Amino acid sequence: MADIQEKPNKGRGALGFIFVTVLIDTMGLGIIIPILPTLLENLGHVGVSMASQYSGWLTFTYATMQFVCAPILGNLSDRYGRRPVLLFSLLGFGIDYLFMGFAPTIFWLFIGRFIAGVAGASTTTATAYISDVSTGDKRAANFGLIGAATGLGFILGIGLGGFLGGIFIRLPFFVAAGLAFINAIYGFFVLPESLDVNNRRQFQIKRANPIGSLLSLKNHSMAVSTLITAYTIVYIGQKAVESVLPFYVVEKFKWTETSIGALGIFLGLLIVGVQGGLVRWTIPKFGLRKNILAGIACYGIGLILISFNNTPWLMYAFMIPYCIGGIGGTAMQGFISEHVSPKEQGELQGALTSLVSLTTIIGPLMMTSIFHHFTTNESKVYFPGAPFLLGAIMMGLAIILTIRSFKKKDPKLLAQKAIIPTR
Repeated sequence: MADIQEKPNKGRGALGFIFVTVLIDTMGLGIIIPILPTLLENLGHVGVSMASQYSGWLTFTYATMQFVCAPILGNLSDRYGRRPVLLFSLLGFGIDYLFMGFAPTIFWLFIGRFIAGVAGASTTTATAYISDVSTGDKRAANFGLIGAATGLGFILGIGLGGFLGGIFIRLPFFVAAGLAFINAIYGFFVLPESLDVNNRRQFQIKRANPIGSLLSLKNHSMAVSTLITAYTIVYIGQKAVESVLPFYVVEKFKWTETSIGALGIFLGLLIVGVQGGLVRWTIPKFGLRKNILAGIACYGIGLILISFNNTPWLMYAFMIPYCIGGIGGTAMQGFISEHVSPKEQGELQGALTSLVSLTTIIGPLMMTSIFHHFTTNESKVYFPGAPFLLGAIMMGLAIILTIRSFKKKDPKLLAQKAIIPTR
């Protein structure tokens, strides 16, 4: 039986801790969403327009540091184990929240985001931990825990940020800091190490820098490298929703902040349902390959529907196929992980996290620029849905690359069959 239950010392309790860790990381980001504009206006003594510029640079700082540090933490976890790196990341997030809570100027917010970017690379080690303690169909399905924790953290973060921020603008940061420190203490006493000593390797700086980490992906087979390229394109296409959606519904439907918040909570619930439930059924039943292709196709369909939508309430309906697309990314990550040795899981996850961080640096800038171009008075064509249509085109390209990857003459990939549910 290829099941996580074969490893009782690294079972459900450990996965629960990983879930909570990622949830707290994401919740901290969600908490900021409702209160950051007001906080930036107050600290910088500026208007909303300039506050949005500061917000963009804060995101850039976070994503850049995550891009740089993800492969470092991934390789450190391959050398010293997952446990110390995860605990370090939790402490880092707690410190970040304290910096932002006590920040007297915007400069201190940047210091906090700098620290958060370093600590945010914990997703690398979290996914490597899951890979360590899971096998077979359970590995890919358990990767869905990351997505479920992300969705739930997003929901709780927005809710806590709005409620606590109404009491005191900085209170959400202190609550988030407390949760991070409590989880670090809990993990110190109960979290087992998942990486066997025999599967550890020496730390090499050339493999731990982001460029070297990305270049290391070339060491994999052409089939896996092609699939990783598709993985990257999918994440860039997703930035249309992540970075443009609030501006899109305001521009096209004149939605209020309350309406945008309601849609955000709905999205979070969908993500939890897909990553925490649906993916754990579809992957064992249909296999990784079919989930990858179906997921990317659902992303594309959702993006096309959003781009041409003219009815406000249909935004909710069109988000359903888009969010179902999440089964593709989870299956793709599980598929790639299956074809890398246990000694290199941290390095692989670090490289993949670096790719995601790189898309966070590039994607939003690209998508918001396209949105701006097609919504200004000077534009010859008014089409606010342009970023979503571009995202759909990118999903089509990702499907082509994925199919080509499956056809490559790689023994491991060709041997991959539809996964049979564990009994």
